[in-house]
Amino acid sequence: MIKIKAIKAFTDNYIWLVTTNEGSLVIDPGESKPVIDYLKNEDIFLDNILITHHHFDHTGGLSGLIKHNKNISVIGPNNHIEEIKTRVKGDDCINVIGLEFIVISVPGHTLDHIAFYCENGGDPILFCGDTMFAGGCGRIFEGTYDQMYKSLMKLKNLPSNTKVYCAHEYTEQNLNFANCVEPLNKDIVARLKKVSNQRELNKITLPSSIGEELKTNPFLRCDKKNIRESIFNKYNIEGNDTEIFEAVRNWKDTF
Repeated sequence: MIKIKAIKAFTDNYIWLVTTNEGSLVIDPGESKPVIDYLKNEDIFLDNILITHHHFDHTGGLSGLIKHNKNISVIGPNNHIEEIKTRVKGDDCINVIGLEFIVISVPGHTLDHIAFYCENGGDPILFCGDTMFAGGCGRIFEGTYDQMYKSLMKLKNLPSNTKVYCAHEYTEQNLNFANCVEPLNKDIVARLKKVSNQRELNKITLPSSIGEELKTNPFLRCDKKNIRESIFNKYNIEGNDTEIFEAVRNWKDTF
């Protein structure tokens, strides 16, 4: 049996805690204190840490968690983070707490960015860090638009029932933008209403699913007529899907 819990960090980060009968792991611990507090309260022993990329709000809690358990296994991409002891790359497979994760290389937000995908017997699960958000995608800091678009296409092609666990509570603002880009999309309108109600009650809006993102995430819909028309109307741009993606991403950056 697998359980997945969101531990809140900073103002809008989620640190995902995954537990099975064989152990527990967290993904992208930007802070150690909320994790340690939760583990103590629930009497959980932390066995592993998975890291998607090097940004501090995803790695800042490593030293504190290692002090709490010096034997903990830290798995992540090839970067400058010294606490990562097991380096993995795209298409690698890792087995932790009885789960097999496939590593997906998804550069764009950062060059080292990876995602962890698991077909655990039920719905598949994806921990995608800052590459794809519910209704959006990460900013492009180190990679190129082409890299980011290709990374998103890898995630887009996962099974539609894949549960998507991203690292930030950005859903409402992302869907407000999506509604601006594609105002006639009834799926976006319905999802935005639902998410707005959830946020009014301070409820988490995650996980999403690949199927839901295919209907409502403009960054996965750059081949759609409505998106292309919006980009032409705003920027007078016609181009291939990557060029449309670049225009949508630039629009979002100034939204």
